Amino acid sequence: MDQFLDTLLHITTEIADNIWWPVVILMLAGVGVYLTFQTGFIQFRRLGLAIRFMMMGRDKKDMAGRTGDITPFQALMTALAATVGNGNIAGVATAIASGGPGAPFWMWMTALFGMATKYAEGMLGLKYRIKTADGTYSGGAMYYLRDGLKQKTLGKWLALWFAIAVILMATMGSGNMAQSNSIALSLNSDFGIPFIGTGLGLAVLVGLVIIGGVKRIAAVAERLVPGMIVLYMGASLYVIFTNLGIIPEVIMIVLRSALTNEAMVGGFLGHTVKEAIRFGVARGTLSNESGIGSCSIPAAAAKGNEAAAQGMVAMMGTFIDTIIVCSMTTFVILASNLHPHTTGLTSTALTKSAFAVGLGSDLGGWIVSLSSFLFGYTTLIGWSYYGEQGAKYLWGIKSVMPYRYMFCVFVFFGAVLQGQHLQIVWNLGDIGNALMAIPNLIGLFLLGSVVKSVTDDYLKRWDEGKITSPFGD
Repeated sequence: MDQFLDTLLHITTEIADNIWWPVVILMLAGVGVYLTFQTGFIQFRRLGLAIRFMMMGRDKKDMAGRTGDITPFQALMTALAATVGNGNIAGVATAIASGGPGAPFWMWMTALFGMATKYAEGMLGLKYRIKTADGTYSGGAMYYLRDGLKQKTLGKWLALWFAIAVILMATMGSGNMAQSNSIALSLNSDFGIPFIGTGLGLAVLVGLVIIGGVKRIAAVAERLVPGMIVLYMGASLYVIFTNLGIIPEVIMIVLRSALTNEAMVGGFLGHTVKEAIRFGVARGTLSNESGIGSCSIPAAAAKGNEAAAQGMVAMMGTFIDTIIVCSMTTFVILASNLHPHTTGLTSTALTKSAFAVGLGSDLGGWIVSLSSFLFGYTTLIGWSYYGEQGAKYLWGIKSVMPYRYMFCVFVFFGAVLQGQHLQIVWNLGDIGNALMAIPNLIGLFLLGSVVKSVTDDYLKRWDEGKITSPFGD
């Protein structure tokens, strides 16, 4: 078994190291810039409107009777449940350890242009959704690839590719095993809970929610996600404000490391700009998921019929995840003066140690452990729905319940896989993200004119006061 795992580690590391640079990174950047122009810089010009729509989407009474399964706010919380995961805790730390302190800069750049990408995904997800035999709505990249592209044969092949990739990501990638792994590691190091115990407990807790389908997932996400983000932000802001004097220096370290190949920046050993870009973009995408098409799946279940409005709510996910939450982790780590190459720390251990410096070992460790559990748990229930929709697209409604049980089995396996082969899990996450991104980005580029026409039409009607309710009938 060890020999097999060693071989698997080597193979997945080679693929993960080469699949992103330069093809996927250039595709993400190119499509993000392209959609930014197609939407008229919507992430900058209409950010205030997007925040307003996000808050309006919470009104269950206003949404009653509208077409769809869940409220626009619940769709966003389900997407955030899947995106605000241990990538915000462990992923940021890993990006800094592997790509240097400049990696967060490229995470921010990925997010700023990724907001336009996320807008397009959410908008197209709702526009091309279908009503299935069980009365619920299904949608996502596989549907707008299949039904939206004029090149029908290409669309069907890209949709098939995406559906397989989303199942891979949701079972063996960072949507599942990476989350249960991080939770198990944190609970074991802090409280001595055996890995097998965490695995069994998590599998049961996840199963109790996902068996109820998207409405139960959305209801749990709506309650847990806002609270866990506020908790993590509150702790981070305390550390930041108590170290306010060095924050300008931290920002300069990030900028210099992101844009220059200095031998040593702020005590960090030398990293190249290529490494900063590679790990910044990869971990940024792993964290906020802009470009991989995942947010289009819950967006398709949202109530309402105005695709552009749901797109604006969807793009708030990237803003909250990376511009806010990942930035908190970045500043806490860099303000702690704990350098990965001298301390040997990375992943969750680095973040936990950084919070311990700022809050004290007991409180800092407790905050990160609780956040790791909540972030990871909500990501698990969110990604279970993504993988389920991929299975539903390929094999129909009959595959849903077997998939849910299979998902819980992989939750257990992720928790018990520890030690030197742990990197396999994160490698599979990087590979899965790239495999989802490639067909999705091709589709988004080819559907750019559709994105533009729907956006222009909606915003024209909104500016002229012709829309009484932002989400439509």
